[in-house]
Amino acid sequence: MPHLKKAELIEEVVHMPAAVRFEQHGRPHSDLIGWLGNYSAATAGVEVGNNTTIRFNQDNEPQLDALLRIVPSHGGQSRTNDDGVVDGTPELIAEVAASSASYDLINSTSTGEFVARLQQEADKRAEKN
Repeated sequence: MPHLKKAELIEEVVHMPAAVRFEQHGRPHSDLIGWLGNYSAATAGVEVGNNTTIRFNQDNEPQLDALLRIVPSHGGQSRTNDDGVVDGTPELIAEVAASSASYDLINSTSTGEFVARLQQEADKRAEKN
């Protein structure tokens, strides 16, 4: 679909967000990317991603507003696959949202379990280090 600009797979459901507003999203998103870009420029071994798809698993491929990851050669956990998609969980993921209402309509139990799995993975990484 050539007119499609953004779609995300969350818990096996494709979501297509509404238009992005300047005050509620555009400006804070720009500030976030600027902050992460400055951090990346000053810190060896990290990369910033803007509007990047992350493949957590076969049911969840969100297009996140921002990510910061440690590159694999410096001990990072995520990898870029042959399709150019990030596989695994970056060290920092960020979403700019005036409201979570559209995602709150998703089955909260399965989404809650998904978030819990992400936290468990983060805890495991912390134990290793």
